[in-house]
Formats: sequence, structure tokens, C-alpha cells
Amino acid sequence: MTTYLGFQYSVSRQAIVMNTLGMHARPAAAIAGMVQDAGGDIWLSDGKRIADAASIIDILSLCAVKGTKVSIFTEKEKDSALADKIKHFFDIGFGENE
Repeated sequence: MTTYLGFQYSVSRQAIVMNTLGMHARPAAAIAGMVQDAGGDIWLSDGKRIADAASIIDILSLCAVKGTKVSIFTEKEKDSALADKIKHFFDIGFGENE
């Protein structure tokens, strides 16, 4: 386990918000839906704030605009594939055509 901003995690991935609209309600809801089947907690962080990835409101509180670097953390090693899935979601611009 590694510690970051006061909490412990097993897996981390780095992503960048790619789409012009930034993190808004639709992708926040999609991420919160993805983590419902996680074996442990999953968090997103912009390096200053931490958001529970299961909470749409928490995710939106990051105010992540295009270009924001976001770290994805999982409590359990077994959720590494889920961290990869969330990173991919960021990488494809949340699947939005711009």
C-alpha cells in the first residue's frame, strides 16, 4: 500500500481530461456507475482535492477542465482493471464527439 494525500491505495493511474467540456455531469455519472462493482474504494484526485469516484457530486467538485491531470486510485489491487477502464474513458474524451 502507498499513501497519497492522507489515504492508502494499491493501484494508481494517471489521466488527462481530453474533451473540451471538461468533466461534467454525464461523464461523472458514467464513472460513478463504473465503480459500483468495485471491490474497494476508488478515488480521483487533481493533486489538491480527492473525490470519491462513486459520487457524482464529489467528481464534479474537482472542477476538472480540459487539460486537468487526474489521478485514479484504487484501494484494492483486484480493481486495477477498473482503474484501466476509467483511464481509457478519460483517454477517449469520455466518448463525446466534438
